[in-house]
Amino acid sequence: MVSKAAEFDTVILGGTLIDGTGGPPRRADIALSGRRIAALGDPDLPAGATARHEIDARGLVVAPGFIDVHTHDDNAVLADPRMTAKVSQGVTTVIVGNCGVSLAPITDIDPPPPHNLLGGRSAYRFGDMAAYLGAVEAARPNVNVAALVGHGTLRLCTMNGQLGRAATAAEIDAMRAGLRAAMGAGAIGMSSGLFYKPSAAAPKEEVAAIAGVLAETGGLYVTHMRNEDDRLLESMRESFETAAEAGAPLVISHHKVCRPQNFGKSVQSLQAIERARQGQAVGLDAYPYTAGSTVLDPDWVDEQIRVMVTWSEPHPEATGRDLADIAGEWGCDLREAAERLHPAGAVYFQMDEADLRRILAYPQTMIGSDGLPHDEHPHPRLWGTFPRVLGHYSRDVGLFPLEVAVRKMSGLSAATFGLADRGEIRPGNFADIVLFDPHRVADAATFADPTRLSIGIERVLVNGALAFENGQAAADGHGQVIRRGQGGG
Repeated sequence: MVSKAAEFDTVILGGTLIDGTGGPPRRADIALSGRRIAALGDPDLPAGATARHEIDARGLVVAPGFIDVHTHDDNAVLADPRMTAKVSQGVTTVIVGNCGVSLAPITDIDPPPPHNLLGGRSAYRFGDMAAYLGAVEAARPNVNVAALVGHGTLRLCTMNGQLGRAATAAEIDAMRAGLRAAMGAGAIGMSSGLFYKPSAAAPKEEVAAIAGVLAETGGLYVTHMRNEDDRLLESMRESFETAAEAGAPLVISHHKVCRPQNFGKSVQSLQAIERARQGQAVGLDAYPYTAGSTVLDPDWVDEQIRVMVTWSEPHPEATGRDLADIAGEWGCDLREAAERLHPAGAVYFQMDEADLRRILAYPQTMIGSDGLPHDEHPHPRLWGTFPRVLGHYSRDVGLFPLEVAVRKMSGLSAATFGLADRGEIRPGNFADIVLFDPHRVADAATFADPTRLSIGIERVLVNGALAFENGQAAADGHGQVIRRGQGGG
């Protein structure tokens, strides 16, 4: 019970606490002082306690702010610090620099796919991670930010445009030095995007040698694997081996099984993860949709799957339309249509619901949106991921209890990524908190209308300050940069 003499900045009264540990819901009032949680009172704060602000949480769940472990918000937190797409879902922390793509350390490039997903040439203006993280702090976004270093970015700034080959020993040394400097500035690890052309020629030995720096500096190796369809299991083995050789914890990004001939392989893939976890640290994330989204590549389109265009530089009028319809109008095949639309982005409808549910339900699966904030017509996961897990998959489908859903978005994520003093509601932790209506919470964004605000997220606090209320993001952000080994601030 809280001391009767206590005075707080804010008290949250009457809510149902789901604390991020996976433990059962309980009644508990919460007191905040400054940026941190000061006390939990159960069932009520004593009459002698006072606070400058009171929040009535009756009928609502009070939970840790959600951690989006897989984002491409690197430039978004600078260009749009209000971050409405994220705080409107209850997200209070984003991890940027995924899929081998980070804004630092590189300048003055015409970014090739997928680096163009973060913006054009002007976005790449940070010669080192310290400069990037300093810019994030100056922007004061509504969310906390932790950053990975992209292996693809390191290749771009080291290999003089010769990306279709393995790096030389000297180039590996240069990339190791770049990674070491970024880790020293506060990056939390390195990501790879071996599926993408800037890194596809990098052998396992190159990646493991560079990632060896992570063993020295205490970072994670986070990977968009080389293949997620026919060679899924082979790519998983490569990922396990790379992380083991580097001596770093592994996170498999947006784990999924692609294309009809592979549907059902999630049984084997999750078994492989479970076996690997017996000897090394392995985590994974997933998003709650059976379609993915990235750049539109002519090599990836065929008659097997539906493809929807999310943006196109030469043909902006194609945005939001199916590639097959465009090809029909133009009187050409899908590949030629994709070539004519290039550079462009797309949604690929390529997964099976049974695989998705199996992966989401796996106890170690975290939630990451993988949203692309610079797409003109984005995948709805950018605006709907976290309420969709709470509303559709937990409440409506019954895939897991609400406390398990919250843990997948908070406590598990903070523990996996080493985000100190975040992810759980307990005294001493940072006051990243979301209040939502468990009966109403739901995603509203659709593939046809992808930027609709979710419902049922009532209020969001970041570091003790209001970030979202009444459908509006705060104009003055209080997010922090989270550096390696720190909770931020």
